[in-house]
Amino acid sequence: MNAPHWQALTFELDRWSASGRKIGLWLRDDDAVAPSPALDRLSDLAERFAAPVLLAVIPMLAEPALEGALRGMPLLRPCQHGTSHLNRAPAGGKKSEFGPDREAAAVDADIARGWQRLRDLLGDAALPIFVPPWNRIAQGHAARLGALGFAGLSCFRDYRLGPAGGPRLLNTHVDIMDWHGGRVGRPAADILTELAALLADRRRSEAGDIELGLLLHHRDHDETAWSALSDLLQAATHPAVHLIDPASFVRPPGSGRQGDSAA
Repeated sequence: MNAPHWQALTFELDRWSASGRKIGLWLRDDDAVAPSPALDRLSDLAERFAAPVLLAVIPMLAEPALEGALRGMPLLRPCQHGTSHLNRAPAGGKKSEFGPDREAAAVDADIARGWQRLRDLLGDAALPIFVPPWNRIAQGHAARLGALGFAGLSCFRDYRLGPAGGPRLLNTHVDIMDWHGGRVGRPAADILTELAALLADRRRSEAGDIELGLLLHHRDHDETAWSALSDLLQAATHPAVHLIDPASFVRPPGSGRQGDSAA
């Protein structure tokens, strides 16, 4: 851990500790549909580091066998990832399942159908957090998520709710995948350097403790991604960092599933 990227991150975390501030780190993994060796590996890593993971499940693509698998993976916290993960954006537009061009009634019916399917499959294990595919949902649609039963909305770094508001915003901030470079994992050095810079910026611009989300995609992880994730969770053992159970975002203390363990 004497490499420059580790030194930069450790130096930044030490500054957080010196100021008495904490970084709440949490994990979100997208596109779950079925049991797989990659899902097993994600669960094993979560157990190794006592790091619960918000698992975004695509309702209409989820296989019945997923329910049984997740019963043996107590640190994977399922929630809704869109409905069918279909791109419904007009030709030439950025990919989105719930863009501003879609009518409110159609969007609400689509989301409600997905939520019912997820609840039928996973029961009370499904957290009322909505994760839109490609981290995109029109602000007008997001504003109605509360009425559809959702307590949280999770997108990516710069997403903001509109004037009409919406459920609690739970954005992720750092993606361990390089989608433009060929759907490959980003080297740990790149991620840790980005993380150190992001934390420095937030330390200077915000007061108090913060929450920071890591974005994962177990189905796409290569060995570089898995190695980087392990390194990131190792960094989370620093005294300035504590791991957050995503269930705590929407459930009061003591109301988790039987067999759940807290980070």
